[in-house]
Amino acid sequence: MRRLKISLRLIGSSCRKSKAPQCGIGGRLESLQTFSALSESYRDLFDRWTLAVLDCILRGLLVKSYLFHICESLDCLAFISGHRPSGYGKEPVSSVQMQIVNALCLGERSRASSLLSDIGRRNIELTTNDFVYILEYCARSTDPLFVMETWRTMGEKDVDLDDKCYLLIIRALCKGGYLEEALNMMDMLRKDHDLYPILSTYNNLLGGCARIQSVSRANECLDLMERRMVGKNEITYTELLKLAVLQENLPVVHEIWKEYIKYYSPSITALRKFVWAFSRLRDLEAAYIALQHMVSMVLRGGFIVGKTAEGKLFTLRLDIPIPSSFELDLKRCSEENEDTELSGFINTKEMEACASNNKQGFTFFTKKSEAENDGQSMMRKCHGSSVMKVLRWSFNDVIHACAPSPNCRLAEQLILQMQNMGLEPSSSTYDGFIRAVVSERGFYDGIEVLKSMQCKNLKPHDSTLATIAVGCSEGLELDLAEALLDQISKSRSVHPYNAFLKACDTLDRPERAVHALVKMKEMKLQPNIRTYELLFSLFGNVNAPYEEGNMLSQVDVAKRIHAIEMDMVKNGIQHSHWSMRNLLKALGAEGMVRELIQYLRVAENQFSRGYSCLGTASYNIVLHSLVEANESHMAVDIFKSMKSCGFLPDAATYNIMIDCCSVVRCFKSASALVSLMLRDGFYPQAVTYTALIKILLGNGDFDTALSLLDQGSLEGIQSDVLLFNTVLQEACEKGRIDVIELIAERMHQNKVQPDPSTCYYVFSAYVNHDYISTAIEALQVLSMRMIAEEDSILEEKITEYEENFIFSEDMEAESRILELFKDCNENLAVALLYLRWSATLGFEISWLPNRSLWARRLSSNYANAEGVAG
Repeated sequence: MRRLKISLRLIGSSCRKSKAPQCGIGGRLESLQTFSALSESYRDLFDRWTLAVLDCILRGLLVKSYLFHICESLDCLAFISGHRPSGYGKEPVSSVQMQIVNALCLGERSRASSLLSDIGRRNIELTTNDFVYILEYCARSTDPLFVMETWRTMGEKDVDLDDKCYLLIIRALCKGGYLEEALNMMDMLRKDHDLYPILSTYNNLLGGCARIQSVSRANECLDLMERRMVGKNEITYTELLKLAVLQENLPVVHEIWKEYIKYYSPSITALRKFVWAFSRLRDLEAAYIALQHMVSMVLRGGFIVGKTAEGKLFTLRLDIPIPSSFELDLKRCSEENEDTELSGFINTKEMEACASNNKQGFTFFTKKSEAENDGQSMMRKCHGSSVMKVLRWSFNDVIHACAPSPNCRLAEQLILQMQNMGLEPSSSTYDGFIRAVVSERGFYDGIEVLKSMQCKNLKPHDSTLATIAVGCSEGLELDLAEALLDQISKSRSVHPYNAFLKACDTLDRPERAVHALVKMKEMKLQPNIRTYELLFSLFGNVNAPYEEGNMLSQVDVAKRIHAIEMDMVKNGIQHSHWSMRNLLKALGAEGMVRELIQYLRVAENQFSRGYSCLGTASYNIVLHSLVEANESHMAVDIFKSMKSCGFLPDAATYNIMIDCCSVVRCFKSASALVSLMLRDGFYPQAVTYTALIKILLGNGDFDTALSLLDQGSLEGIQSDVLLFNTVLQEACEKGRIDVIELIAERMHQNKVQPDPSTCYYVFSAYVNHDYISTAIEALQVLSMRMIAEEDSILEEKITEYEENFIFSEDMEAESRILELFKDCNENLAVALLYLRWSATLGFEISWLPNRSLWARRLSSNYANAEGVAG
């Protein structure tokens, strides 16, 4: 570069000297002689420097700021050497060609088009040399539109294209995805008997097919190659390999490998591509065997890896095209190759040794001395070279493929092998390793690996931090996840933040989600539909558990939903089934019936126009909310609307509508729904019996209700606490102590643990009849059964519960009990509160509930009752 600038300065200086004014006739003659001499001496220099400068421009070796200065200097050379054509002072075409390339390099497309049009308007004869550098630039920079414009100009000027021009045009078209135009040009070449597409042209076409994943075009190209007998080389197989990987077709990759090794001894760069392909398609065994063959080749040495002008690595050896009849059939069934062994394709002793190793199919350098004995000196010689880069890339590919498997053991041993070979793992290596560790062992082990990276002064990738953060979110460790997300400088995926939002939703911590949303906004990370689904779930419900909606909370919910939907519109995202479900669920939980119906009608209107975010599950949410709001008639209308829209009811739909019949206490309608349910192939469940029994109890028919309960037990229906509580609630309201005691005993013998509602109904029934002592005794028994049904489990926790909660005189005792609600231990928290309250009133606490007089009396009176599980 420095020599180029010095020479240009000298040329410019000479030009200025030659243009110095001379006085008189003698001076003019001397000036003319000087010009003629300079013209002869600089003519060859202009040709050489023009080609050199243009080549430097195309290879990207010249800084853009020097381009105009170089153009001016070369233009001066053209004037001296006589290369400027006659045209009344117009610039030579060679200079304009270079200016076009310069304009394209600077992104000035309009200027380049204007200059190209200027060439087309000139009344001079042009050749391919006047366009070849433009075509070369377009081929290298993937500019199909400008190459087509250049091609059109060459046709208008009747320029005969040679092989090189055709190759450059086809290459630019293929790189830009204009495969049909490229095939048409190749057909033109076929009709011209003097010109034939060469193998590199077909390789470019296959590369274009890989970029747009066009299998049909690739097969068409392969047919042309076979008919014209151009053969294949290593680049051909590389392009076919890319297409097979993009189509995620592992059997085809194996077929490419089989044909490749018939004609070639695999080079290290070719093996690197196959390692990449097998790793991407999660064939760990094949990827591992190819990787070990690469290691063997590196240890053996005897090859050179070069670099192209574009920075791509290649093995310096003669690549002779070979004939073959390979057909790229990406629809081939995978069963044809499921028993294929990669080791059987390679006829080398090294690969056979790699394939026939231990039982796990893997062998490793576990001691440094073994690595040294197998060529450590060669590794030291190759250290820092392109060979080591290729080898590290392949190790990274296989280690990254260990995460989806998952195969943490293989990833660990590959890391060990790299270290024993003197190939230190990079941050990218650890990125794949941590993915494998987190996927199989959990995020805690991933954090330990992250600490070891920090000890080696290796900065983790953002994707590494994101992987561990996702693991922490899935483990509901919000603090760790948030700390890792704060360290991410740039993220291309919203998935880590969605995982954090999901954890916040699971723990009901919407306030923690706000920080993640702020971080996303700072990083200009656009939310996706999953983000909005979680936002509706997080912020759609204002009230805490056990609180009903009111006017203030409903206004707040409306504002939140409107804000989320406006952001969806801003980012061009429409509702999905899940986002609509969460939105409807939020409205239903707040009791906003009018808004609920409005959103449903809008969604139905969109469904009629071809877009649907509705489903049976969405209708079930609406129906359930209406039943909870006692809007039975409206629920019936929605049920009819659902069927008219073509959504088939499922078991949940029928159960909700049977429960709706309990609002109007119509057992006949409920029975009709049960018949429809059976006709559609859905069998009654515990929730079905609960709804039917609720209707019977509402009508005061306890005998039929208990008979139905017995029938469900005989049919194998697993009764749950909700079913028993339904009976207890009606019995408490009607003052039926006998039914209360019967159900309490059935729950115990069916091993159905009571919940706080069970305790309330039983306790209230006795208190309403002034049986205070019995009420307290029953409350204690039920509380202990809420903690555990087995006496042995209770005995293990007696000391802890009595000292820390029940008999503690600490002012914070009840606060500690309430903390259990945050950990979703609702039954335990309520049971401890009841027992503490009993102790405060002076009642003795017995940790043997089955020996209680109340429990023994119920067991004696109802042990042989009909329907009791024995």
